Amino acid sequence: MKTKLHNKLKELPATAICGNDISSSVLYVSALSIVYAGQYAWITLLIVAFVLFLFRKIYGEVVGALPLNGGAYNALLNTTSKNMASFAATLTILSYMATSVISANEAMYYLHDIIPSLPVMLATILLLTFFAGLTIIGITESSVVAVGIFIFHLASMLVLSASIIYFLTHNGFAIFGQNWHSSIEGGSIWLAIFFGFSASMLGISGFESSANFVEEQERGVFPKTLRNMWVIVSVLNPLMAFFALSLVPINEVKTLYENTLLSHMGQISGGSWVSLIVSIDAVLVLSGAVLTSYVGVSGLLERIALDRILPVFFLKKNKRGTSHRIILLFLLLNVSVLFITRGKVTTLAGVYTISFLSVMALFVIGNIFLKIRRAKLPRPEQAKWISLIIALVGVIVALIGNIKMKPEEGMTSNFTIFMDYFVPTMTVVVIMLNRTALLKTFLSVIHYIANPFIKNFTGIDLNVLKIIDKINSQEFVFFTKGDNIVNLNKVMLYILRNEQTKKVKIVTINNENEQTPEFLKDDIKTLSRIYPRIKVELIEVKGKFGPELIKDLSKKWGISPNFMFIGAPGDKFPYHIEDLGGVRLII
Repeated sequence: MKTKLHNKLKELPATAICGNDISSSVLYVSALSIVYAGQYAWITLLIVAFVLFLFRKIYGEVVGALPLNGGAYNALLNTTSKNMASFAATLTILSYMATSVISANEAMYYLHDIIPSLPVMLATILLLTFFAGLTIIGITESSVVAVGIFIFHLASMLVLSASIIYFLTHNGFAIFGQNWHSSIEGGSIWLAIFFGFSASMLGISGFESSANFVEEQERGVFPKTLRNMWVIVSVLNPLMAFFALSLVPINEVKTLYENTLLSHMGQISGGSWVSLIVSIDAVLVLSGAVLTSYVGVSGLLERIALDRILPVFFLKKNKRGTSHRIILLFLLLNVSVLFITRGKVTTLAGVYTISFLSVMALFVIGNIFLKIRRAKLPRPEQAKWISLIIALVGVIVALIGNIKMKPEEGMTSNFTIFMDYFVPTMTVVVIMLNRTALLKTFLSVIHYIANPFIKNFTGIDLNVLKIIDKINSQEFVFFTKGDNIVNLNKVMLYILRNEQTKKVKIVTINNENEQTPEFLKDDIKTLSRIYPRIKVELIEVKGKFGPELIKDLSKKWGISPNFMFIGAPGDKFPYHIEDLGGVRLII
């Protein structure tokens, strides 16, 4: 979603958009951690806060070096291969889809408690549609709604906390003492903390969202959103778990109040008015998480459509500059999931958990590749290697814990549910990435099967070949600064492995008095002989490399900047990567 500079988001609206998602976790993660960790729930949530602190630096380094929409997809696209990046994109899409449907449905269940006559399924569809429309109107306009929800949520949590503190100062911590000395299910403290930590990692879902719409944020805002989200989660989640253990016996949390724990805490500490405020807040902030999903997935899907993983049909923009077809596609996917699950969207929790944690792990891997393959690329901050290792281990432990968790009676395991959604989604992506090879295979199979009966396939051949030619007609550009043939060969290999094309322009930019070296001309001739199926063309351009030149060449040749490649720039490079319009780094 491209916006003009004066429309870009400042710190509060940017924090609100992603903060509604991650801060809404307090409504369910306290109970969830108590179910698995018992009296040690607040400790597991503090461990989660520590892991998230490490991710602040990890996200700060990656997105600081590559400040483009797409999150883990963008990080891996510029450091590994398009296939690996597409894998990350698929996981992120599933995570957003599960987030939006679960949040919308849970919000309407909270509203159903306030208005018993509310039809939950219809209300969920209307809520999903409302936020789709709000996102189509524009990110700046929708951020106003996000800010209102965010401020009300923080105010509600402040009211609830004040009510509980007042109650505990007058009634003491007897219940906390009983809970603390109660027996642990299974008998192992470490096992309780392991599963509690694994479940509690859901409390940081949404942290990845800010990276998916970084281009819509003013410069310097992104690291502030990471800091703000970390502070909110680190304070609210452990504190609410501690309060819950001080007010409600563990057995009651597990059997009666797993879904409405905070509103029950409000009822105990302050009466029905506090409980009502918490319930209203739950409706609003869970709705805000739906908005976060739309904003995040819009930036991601637009990016992968630009990279031809989705059809370019979805890139059509409306008068407000938003890709409405992408938003409508996401709405249809959400509604279809709602109908397929017949409103029992809690079955999507497995998709949500595993996909979200996998995206976090892939972001660490993207940071590792960034350090190794793009060491000279300027970045505002750097994560230490020990931080990367601890963060990756933490996410892997949480993944293992969630896969090993025993499902409720009659429920399918998390991993099985995840695979049910992941496989068909990834299949579509694989087809898009390999469509020319699949079309050629289709022709061969048709010829082999039907050749004894039908001798003339001219019509089918011509139509399929036209489609293949259209796919391969996309040209790619590499800007060289005097690369030797080894580097140029790496460029060609990258394009062959990751893109579908028949023409590559190698562009060298010279000042008025400069001449293209003869060795470069000879190298291009050598590459043309090595790769006879691809037309390798050397183009000499007079001028100075920069955003304006890229923009002019893009317009002149009809080639989008995201089909233009450069080598990783060094510290003395005069421009920020985001100023180049989406140019990719490949060597």
